[in-house]
Amino acid sequence: MCTKVSLLLVVAASIATPALAQSPSPQTATNVKQGAYTIEPRHTQVMFDVDHMRFTKYYGRFSDVSGTLVLSSQAPSSSKFEIHVPVSTISTTSKTLDDELRGDQWFNSKKFPEIVFRSIGVTVTGQDTAKVAGDLTMHGLTRPVTLNVTFHGAGVNALDNKYTVGFEASGHLKRSDFGINPNLPLVGDRVDLIISAAFEKQDEGDTSDH
Repeated sequence: MCTKVSLLLVVAASIATPALAQSPSPQTATNVKQGAYTIEPRHTQVMFDVDHMRFTKYYGRFSDVSGTLVLSSQAPSSSKFEIHVPVSTISTTSKTLDDELRGDQWFNSKKFPEIVFRSIGVTVTGQDTAKVAGDLTMHGLTRPVTLNVTFHGAGVNALDNKYTVGFEASGHLKRSDFGINPNLPLVGDRVDLIISAAFEKQDEGDTSDH
């Protein structure tokens, strides 16, 4: 019996070891590869929540986002970030509500098909954190928004062999600032945002650190 158990453990270890060997090695925001990146949309999420009649927080998300990152790990304040969010991808737990949110009274996705955030400044607040100030364009209006950004991890993705870096950003806005006013104040004016973004390095053939 002991022999069989030992054999099973050896086999399990031989299967697991190659996968573990390909896992991204720990990195910090100061030693990731510098350069140009693009968003990997399958593993990037844009989520939001809003107060619903003071009973609950109501959550939703957008998908199929695109964007770019110019990352300078040695001079983070010069880094730049841009994200494009298709309004038509909005998703909640109600298809009826999704269609309503895409309509003229809310986001009006036909007239304003994208939400766009463009950074204008980066202020480092810690080893792996920063505040990113930028302009958010939504519903035909542009307003300043500041995101709190945390570096999550970096390394070669074992699934596609591409160097990938991940960040999570959070912030908030007032939807009335963008002319989206239905059901105020029953549905809250403040909207909290979370962006969990994975970026792939464009010059994938370069394996050297800059």
